[in-house]
Formats: sequence, C-alpha cells, structure tokens
Amino acid sequence: MSRVEVVKGNQAAALGVRVSRPDVIAAYPITPQSPLVEYLGQYVADGELDSAMSEVESEHSAMSILQGASLAGSRTFTATSSQGLALMYEPYFRTPTLRLPVVMAIVNREMISPQTVWGGPQDSLTLRDAGWIQLYVENNQEIFDTIVQAFRIAEDPDVLLPVNVCYDGFYLSHMTEPIQVPDQQVIDEYLPPYEPTHIRLDPDDVMSVDPLTPGHLLMEYRQRHMQAQRQALRVIEEANDEYRGATGRSWGGLLDSYRLQDAEAVLITLGSMTGAARVAVDAARERGMRVGLLKIRALRPFPTDEVRGILADRRAYAVVDRNVSFGLNTGIVYQEILAALSGQSIPGMNYIGGLGGEDLTVDMFSDVLEQLGEVAGGAEPPRQCQWLFNPERSGSR
Repeated sequence: MSRVEVVKGNQAAALGVRVSRPDVIAAYPITPQSPLVEYLGQYVADGELDSAMSEVESEHSAMSILQGASLAGSRTFTATSSQGLALMYEPYFRTPTLRLPVVMAIVNREMISPQTVWGGPQDSLTLRDAGWIQLYVENNQEIFDTIVQAFRIAEDPDVLLPVNVCYDGFYLSHMTEPIQVPDQQVIDEYLPPYEPTHIRLDPDDVMSVDPLTPGHLLMEYRQRHMQAQRQALRVIEEANDEYRGATGRSWGGLLDSYRLQDAEAVLITLGSMTGAARVAVDAARERGMRVGLLKIRALRPFPTDEVRGILADRRAYAVVDRNVSFGLNTGIVYQEILAALSGQSIPGMNYIGGLGGEDLTVDMFSDVLEQLGEVAGGAEPPRQCQWLFNPERSGSR
C-alpha cells in the first residue's frame, strides 16, 4: 500500500530520508538545499523521525560529524549544494576512503563565479572522482525512491561506500509533483537496520582508525575501493530490482532507456532535462526518425560495459551536457561516453546548454535530433562542441 503526496523535490528527498530511518543527521543550509534540512528538522521536532539531528556551523563540520557517527555504527544522512560541497571537500574525500556508507543528497547548483545560485550539476560532477557513488535523477518520485535505494546500496557488505543522490536545483528542488509514498512496513522490509560488519568504534574492542598509512597498504586500500565501485554496478541493479518487487516502480538501475529498441541514433542525457528530451524524441519519431534516448543514472561507478553494449550497433549519438569540462572544451558526460566507447568508431556529438539555470527546451532538443539524424545518415559530425543558446535571452556574445 502507498499514499499520494504532492510535494516539492526537497520534501520528496526528506520523505525518503524519513522512511529510511537514519540514526544521525547533520547538515548546514544552503540554497537550494535549505528546505530539505528544514523539513527534516520539522519531522524530528514533531516526533515523526527518531534521529539525532546536529545543527552545525558549516558543511565541513556536518560531514566530520557523520564520519564519527558512521564509525560508531549509525545510519547517517546529510545534504548540500555548490559552495557548501566545496567547503566540505576535505571530509568529503575522506568518507569513501574510510569506506563509510553515508548518504548525501546534492541539490545541484552551479559553482561561482560569476555569482549564481541557479541549478546545474557542475558541483557534483566536478567531484566525480572523489570515490563516492553518484546517482542522478529526473523527477520527484525518482528522488524519493533513489534516496531509499541509496541506503540499501551504500550499506551492502560488497559496497560499503557513500552515495550521492543528485537532483537539479530549482527545476526539481522547488518544483511540485505528486509522488507515491509506500507504507513504512514496505520500506522496513526493503531496508533493514544497518549493522556494520567492517568497522565500528567500540570502547570494549579498541581499534585504530586512519593511522599514518604506508604506501603498500594504501595501494591495497585503493585497489579494494576500486573493486567495491565495480561491485556497486551489480548492487545498484539489484537494489532497483528489489525495489520494483516491493513497490512496483523501477528506474532502470544504472541506465534508463526510451524507444531504443530499433533506434539508429541515440540522444544521451542526465538529470531533469530528460523530460524535455523525451518529448522531442516522440516528436522526431512522428516525423519518421528512428531515434531513442539513453538517460545516465549512475555516473560513478560508470556503467562502461552497458553503455558500450547499447551504443555498439548505432549509427550516431549526441550527448547534451549541462556542465563543462574545463580544458577539454566539452561536457563531462560526453567525455565519459568517449572513454566508454574507446576503440569503437561511432560518430558522436556534444552539446552544452542550460548553464546557470537556463532552460533546455523541447525545440533545442529537436534541433539536436535533426543534426543527429543527418549524422546518422552519413553526414560528417561537427568536430567542436556546440553551445545551445536561447536566441531570445543570449544577447551579444
């Protein structure tokens, strides 16, 4: 059984946290994440959530507190955005290397400067190689469901790594949609209490945590960390399958595909832009174009084999990025796709748009699909990344 609630994205995340029953929450507010922390504080104050909630002076302190709580055997949660994530960097990097299954929502926002508070995944994508699992979602229902799944993934004995659930600031965090919230019993059966098996601070069983580590041990730790990331590919799929069995909902696990069965060309997206992309794909299909859509959900670990398998027999692909890879002069997701397709000669194109909260419209995606269709038909793909400016708002450049 479940109930329907009409909520903003931040409240969907807070509801996902509430039903997951964390023991300790520590967070510092920052736009556009702030309402998420406020909802959690209200749940605790109203007795709807039995968690120790720590009001800290910074994001650095928030993650540091959760490291200690997780080492002591607690299920833990936090959330941040943009500059808060930057301030958190030191303990952020330390959390996965200590193999602590913390769950953190990143309400994606551009990094400054120029000064901006608007949505964009530049913040989390920039830290994609810090050792966390990173999952990117499209809508409010997926926020709720992925928060719950994130605890299941992080705490799996074959993984034991922290998980980011990343969703677009304002486009999702402040957008209202109906979601289904399963009964607590359903979640409790899916997500049992956390029982650490690999590390736990206990005064009756003293152990040393994070002493000065010689190189040969560091090599071993890094190798095991990388192995856990690869094992997470399987666990993410299993967590999605088990959740589908419990609730009837599936988000595809590592990837989500749309109209790909007979597609000659593939449009690749990440996050909330996917909704507009689907509309454009449907319109292109009505015009006779054999195009489909691939949504990346797991950016870390990256599903290399799965991407290679999906794109192997296609004539062309295009990646739309809402971020930049400085120096490479492309988007970040495009670089991930290129790496996955190493050795394959599939024509690909990259587009950058939607920075600083700008819309990525159906018309923009339709233009991308028209060019993608031409390349799939044998035209030479453009060598340079292309920028999707809204002509009514771009001004002089």
